[in-house]
Amino acid sequence: MRHFNKVLTTLFLAGFLLFLPFTLIAQAAKHARSFEFTYEAVLKNIPSTAHTVRIWIPIASSNPHQAVKIIQKVVPVPARITRDPVFGNRMLYAVMKHPHSSTARFRIVYAVTRYEYSRGDYRNLMAYNRDPAKVPVRLVRYVQPDRLVPTGGVIAQIASETTQGKEGQIEKAFALYNYVFHNMRYDKSGTGWGRGDALWACDAKHGNCTDFHSLFMALARAENIPTRFDIGFPLPQAAQGTIPGYHCWAEFYVQGLGWAPVDISEAWQNPSKHDFFFGSLDANRVLFSTGRDLMLAPKQDGPPVNYFVYPYIEVDGKVFDSVERRFSFRNLTVAERH
Repeated sequence: MRHFNKVLTTLFLAGFLLFLPFTLIAQAAKHARSFEFTYEAVLKNIPSTAHTVRIWIPIASSNPHQAVKIIQKVVPVPARITRDPVFGNRMLYAVMKHPHSSTARFRIVYAVTRYEYSRGDYRNLMAYNRDPAKVPVRLVRYVQPDRLVPTGGVIAQIASETTQGKEGQIEKAFALYNYVFHNMRYDKSGTGWGRGDALWACDAKHGNCTDFHSLFMALARAENIPTRFDIGFPLPQAAQGTIPGYHCWAEFYVQGLGWAPVDISEAWQNPSKHDFFFGSLDANRVLFSTGRDLMLAPKQDGPPVNYFVYPYIEVDGKVFDSVERRFSFRNLTVAERH
């Protein structure tokens, strides 16, 4: 009888799996990481003469590579979630009129499951190696320059020289990936790094993840390969702790497949993963926003935001930088994930 019940159970599970969407089965098989992520921002030294304080805080969203849920939100004034019109990034927007205190604290706690995702390595991606000149209309924004990501001049010259003799978007993207990998070093010494200034990175040949991926974006866009900028936070290997700052990466569009990621600064710091980080990302991260030169929602009074991972504040129409930021995480137990 026990054997009969076991057979029935096996048949039931097999039949159940047949009706599961393939994407869910594939996603369940991926490496994943579940954690609680806390994002805190404390505005300090708000002028006593301030009339209007406007606050925009990026909000993480679910996508095919991460499941995100806000489990706690502490804000000192009424706030609403808005979405920018170009890239679709979500943000918390709040307004403080005649603030009575010189400080204001915002705290958002998330439950996140992040999945490792891969479009395949260079050899697999070569199956999609097509002419990068034919850009779909909806992707035209991703071949245009940003203020700090130009596509002409010396950038165009390096891109052309690096891709000489290469055919198709994958061959060219891989050549540009290797150019950045071999010509940059991860080094945050001195000044100028961290802004994502592709020309500065091209000359200085060092910087952080922002500089690595801005240079890659500029070179790829110069070759008419749609490329976009993603930014969020890295997750250390420990079970819990604080996170000192952001992490970013890039994606380029593969015709017939979709967006494929690159993380060149991580590859530089872990050379054994050079091949992995062309087309794949690990699960030790969380994405908060996409794009450069962002117009927020509602529109800010200041210039476009270079990239959006930290709070953006304006006091009476002027950028306000007196903000203390704290980020922390802890891995969720199996019981807490359900």
